[in-house]
Amino acid sequence: MTDSAWDDLKLFLHVAGEGGLSGASLRTGLSAPTIGRRMFALERVLGRALFVGSQQGYRLAHDGEILLEHVKNMQKAAENIADWHRGAFTQPIVSIASDPWIAGFVADHVGEVRTRDDAYRICCKAARPGLDLTFREADVALVRERPQTGNLAVQRSVAVRYAAYRAASLHEGNDIRWISMSTDISFTPAEKWVFQNRESQIYTWTSGHDLYHRLVRQGAGRGVMPVFVGDADPELVREDEIIGELDHDLWIVANADDRHRVEVRTVIDRLADILRRDERRFAGAARTDRHSA
Repeated sequence: MTDSAWDDLKLFLHVAGEGGLSGASLRTGLSAPTIGRRMFALERVLGRALFVGSQQGYRLAHDGEILLEHVKNMQKAAENIADWHRGAFTQPIVSIASDPWIAGFVADHVGEVRTRDDAYRICCKAARPGLDLTFREADVALVRERPQTGNLAVQRSVAVRYAAYRAASLHEGNDIRWISMSTDISFTPAEKWVFQNRESQIYTWTSGHDLYHRLVRQGAGRGVMPVFVGDADPELVREDEIIGELDHDLWIVANADDRHRVEVRTVIDRLADILRRDERRFAGAARTDRHSA
């Protein structure tokens, strides 16, 4: 089975579980029309009608109920393989998924997340749209939206804020051009903000968050980034006010069953403590503290 076919079957499981496209959209981060097209394509590939549309949502047809049992068995088999794979190592692995900005913060504090005395390993990975902890795509995730469904343990963490920055070497003025994240990898409101609000002034764009930071620092133009990143860089100047419409909470999420693993519980608690300690930095107050010192 191809990866795309397996992805469609996992998506089918969400549609069946949520009873419709809207619920599956909230669960996965994909748009309802996209999910609808993929379910129609799945029906064509299988040659069977999986759903019966109604005002109450997507009800499973007879063949859909049969497929649901098959997919549940596949999910269980995948979980068993994951457990078997983990058992091959003398030390367990805790994978932490987050967006690239937060991933940098985690990397900066990895010595606190796992100390020399801890008998587990760490895997840092990107949290792609629709990250699914039901299928153990990560052990712990740091996400911008609270998951509404699933067998998940959810903990609210810090508030994350954003602002526009320019290189300290550039003089303030409206003639400074803008840098944008590439539209093909822009999923969050912060990643979309520049091309939605300053499109005519964009002269540079990139598909990498680290490159984005470097381009702003080198004076290629203004850029929008989290204040915990921009304020910490002495070569950058924050412009104007914080962009309030981009504010969001950060959520620490884990599969409800996995959180009872000692190493996962340890990582969750340590991440929560580290983030709470830097709460003012994430809110943009650290910059005020630095200038008043």
